[in-house]
Amino acid sequence: MKKIIYFLFLFLFCIGIFANAQDNAGLTLPAGFKANLFAENIGGARHIAITKNGVIFAKLNRANKQGQSIVRLEDTNKDGVADKITGLANYGGTGIYLNGNNLYASSNEAIFKYELNNNDEVLNPLSPVTVVTGLINRRQHESKSITFDKANHIYVNIGAYSNACQEQDRTPGSKGKMPCPILDSAGGIWKFDGNKENQTYGDGMRYATGLRNVVGLDWNTQTNKLYVSQHGRDQLNTFFPSLYTDAQNAELPAETFYEINEGDNAGWPYIYYDPSQHKKIVSPEYGGDGQKEGASNFINPAVAFPAHMAPMAVLFYTGDQFPAKYKNGAFITFHGSWNRAPLPQEGFFVAFVPFKNGKATGEWEIFANGFAGTIDGAKVTSTNKAKARPCGLAQGPDGSIYVSDDTKGTIFKISYNK
Repeated sequence: MKKIIYFLFLFLFCIGIFANAQDNAGLTLPAGFKANLFAENIGGARHIAITKNGVIFAKLNRANKQGQSIVRLEDTNKDGVADKITGLANYGGTGIYLNGNNLYASSNEAIFKYELNNNDEVLNPLSPVTVVTGLINRRQHESKSITFDKANHIYVNIGAYSNACQEQDRTPGSKGKMPCPILDSAGGIWKFDGNKENQTYGDGMRYATGLRNVVGLDWNTQTNKLYVSQHGRDQLNTFFPSLYTDAQNAELPAETFYEINEGDNAGWPYIYYDPSQHKKIVSPEYGGDGQKEGASNFINPAVAFPAHMAPMAVLFYTGDQFPAKYKNGAFITFHGSWNRAPLPQEGFFVAFVPFKNGKATGEWEIFANGFAGTIDGAKVTSTNKAKARPCGLAQGPDGSIYVSDDTKGTIFKISYNK
């Protein structure tokens, strides 16, 4: 009888966990939080932005079946689910940002501006203002993410069109170019005037360099600083098998989160950050052996995450709905890895980075997990089979946060039960 009662209790407990996961749109969240599906199947939703009235604009990586690459989502009956979905534009890309009554969106080569009316409807859907053109797109790390500072300057990522700036890209044993010519025009953050129209790439200023590929960036309004998350380089063992094992390659280098000041150099391609040694290590293409430390003038990360998990968006939380520990901290989405073998692929979650006195503490935790789903009860670890891959982040006017997925196009809403 005791065994029957025990197994009955265990069964009910598991059912409760399963039901709770289903109630939370399949996500695992800290106690007190809940999630629901705000929208589904809108197309590959990259970054998202939310108006003061709660209307969401999602930038699709390519136009959907309706030929739209910016989707407008409105919850008119306030039940937490979008019931009025429309769209505009027909160019792919990643970046989208709301600045006052202006909606900015980026393709992989340009930044455009749309004006909104008092109902958060786009006034000029067929004739946006061209803000910047001619941004470099070499079909590798080509996405352009954007954010603004308080003075209306635009910051845009120009990804390096290379893995490690080798003389022969992604070739075993090939040395690195010295100096790396890519850094003259890519591999960093560029700054533009948000008040000007028809700027060219040459009108921008290189704000920071040595960043291989930044997809997530946000302006910390508390400290008036730019923060970015970088995708680290790949295939150390593939190109230099005498220096790195497969197991080391799975853990190197860290995905890095930086505070960025004007003129900063994060060190790509000359160095990478080793999370186990807690050091900047010289890249093998530039004479490194896995132990040799890099120059001190390269900045240190504010936080180092495990390797190859693809950070996609950064959001500083300024709302009042969540518990106090989250105030002014940073949420970061992770898209999921493809090259952590022989270890299982990882990622597919939203992390939280606490801040204290305006600085990252160096710690981090998984905030929302389970986006990839399960198959036959086992956690999905394949990017090809993942149900959802977190990408964009935005904060709603009520303090909830929204997470976009760029596979099928799900928008998750995460709230806290006070």
